[in-house]
Amino acid sequence: MVEAPIHQDRWTTLRRRLSAETTGGVLLLIAAAVALIWANSPWREGYSRLVALEVGPSQLGLHLSLGQWAADGLLAIFFFVVGVELKHEVVAGSLRQPRLAGVPIAAAVGGMAVPAAIFVAVIALRSNGDPDLLRGWAIPTATDIAFAVAVLAVFGRGLPMALRTFLLTLAVVDDLLGIVVIATFYTETIDVGALAGALAVIVTFGVVVRLDLRGIRFMRPPVLIALGVVAWALMHESGVHATVAGVLLGFTVPAVARFGDIAPTTTIEHAVRPFSTVVAVPVFALFAAGVSIIGAEGGLATMLSSPVTVAIIAGLAVGKVVGVLGTTALVTWLTPLRLPDAVGLRDLVPVGVLTGMGFTVSLLIAELSFPDGPDHDAAKVAILIATVIAAVVGAGTLRWDAHRARSDDMNQDGVVDVDTAVIGGN
Repeated sequence: MVEAPIHQDRWTTLRRRLSAETTGGVLLLIAAAVALIWANSPWREGYSRLVALEVGPSQLGLHLSLGQWAADGLLAIFFFVVGVELKHEVVAGSLRQPRLAGVPIAAAVGGMAVPAAIFVAVIALRSNGDPDLLRGWAIPTATDIAFAVAVLAVFGRGLPMALRTFLLTLAVVDDLLGIVVIATFYTETIDVGALAGALAVIVTFGVVVRLDLRGIRFMRPPVLIALGVVAWALMHESGVHATVAGVLLGFTVPAVARFGDIAPTTTIEHAVRPFSTVVAVPVFALFAAGVSIIGAEGGLATMLSSPVTVAIIAGLAVGKVVGVLGTTALVTWLTPLRLPDAVGLRDLVPVGVLTGMGFTVSLLIAELSFPDGPDHDAAKVAILIATVIAAVVGAGTLRWDAHRARSDDMNQDGVVDVDTAVIGGN
């Protein structure tokens, strides 16, 4: 009689560990390292063949390479979690109050606009504005949630917990805007019928979730999964990037609890996040991060001197921190909006640096911008370099910030800080 609760507790503990912020960052790091080593080892041809291996039903237009399945399929699961999380934040979390949400939303916009402008400026100066290279303007606009929050969790101990909420809000909005960019600028042709079908299935998914919420229990998770797969397939067929289906499906999940239960957004996020963290994102990294430097024409030196490489590194390593800090400073100076309790402008230095860890979404946009050729490899190398720079500098600035004395009104709103809980505190 005791076995079931014990097994349930073990599963709950395992699921919590798999969903931990540091777990996602470590697994991403391992997957990227394995991909790089494999792609530059004597077995690199095997890696290339594996990425290019095509599987799936051709009758449904889904005979794709494993690399495409990882980018289009597995990342849809990641973006579903992003959609669910964003829905919860908008309805019941940090984005519900405009006064608190305004600054991180503005910071996310600035943190995308400035890197894009730097990318365009570098390409204009170094390649006379080559239109083929300008397709990559959105690559340095992205922020990797898993990496950024993991570094904050490890090195930000002692800093305000509100800083984590700020970074998480900024990163989620960043990812949402990234999906909008992908859907708007990286969609060449649209099959209106397939798109309408996808939207209809997404609406049906939302209705089914609400039926289950109201106690009509004939709709079980397998039905929701089946609807999600159909919506994804139709979105893929429409020509719009299939990951958009993931975000839209996440938006349909109710974020308000009924009858004292846990909100469906929380329940579904807890159920799906472990798979996203442990399988979806690391497998995508395994297929996307493998750049063969040994086999590249001209080697690493040529890649590093490429206008694409310089533009991406400058955009992520410099543009992100300038955009986040600059926008935040302007917004708090020119408007009544203020930073959260206990968070000062100086705290946003490491946050701005961490947003330069583009990785997952940057790699996805790089795949769409440069499907093949030397610019494809140069873009990936640049993303990896910029991510390492952001991680190292971010970790250092977090410790610097944590060891500095703090005032009792860090956000300078004229009110003594009350919400002073810290990361890693009890």
